[in-house]
Amino acid sequence: MRDPNKIFHLAIPCKNLDETVVFYEKLGCKLARKYDDRVTFNFFGDQVVCHLSPEHIDLTPKMYPRHFGVTFTNKQEFLQLLDEVQKNELPFFQELTSRFKGKQEEHLMFFLVDPANNLLEFKFYHDTTMAY
Repeated sequence: MRDPNKIFHLAIPCKNLDETVVFYEKLGCKLARKYDDRVTFNFFGDQVVCHLSPEHIDLTPKMYPRHFGVTFTNKQEFLQLLDEVQKNELPFFQELTSRFKGKQEEHLMFFLVDPANNLLEFKFYHDTTMAY
């Protein structure tokens, strides 16, 4: 299980700091710091740093193997986020779907694509013991 005294840190490239801030704030992430070359967000309790690096943008992103995101253990919170995403018209890479139907690891999921083509996955397992 997660140790609340530790914060996960992820650094990803971005092509434009201002559009990155708009996207992540619409997603509900709080801007923590902004510098000339990077922005840092509170990403659902963890730290995501977007480094200005337009030459490292993946022009043809694929869901697997490279993405990151959040697994929700509360379905209502998952659905609230989905509702906010739709209201804020954030771009989907993949709309809401169910994966592994009929199996213990069945889960709801959707993918977003940020302005630098980084893919973000959000999911909810019907059986929360499958979250790990």
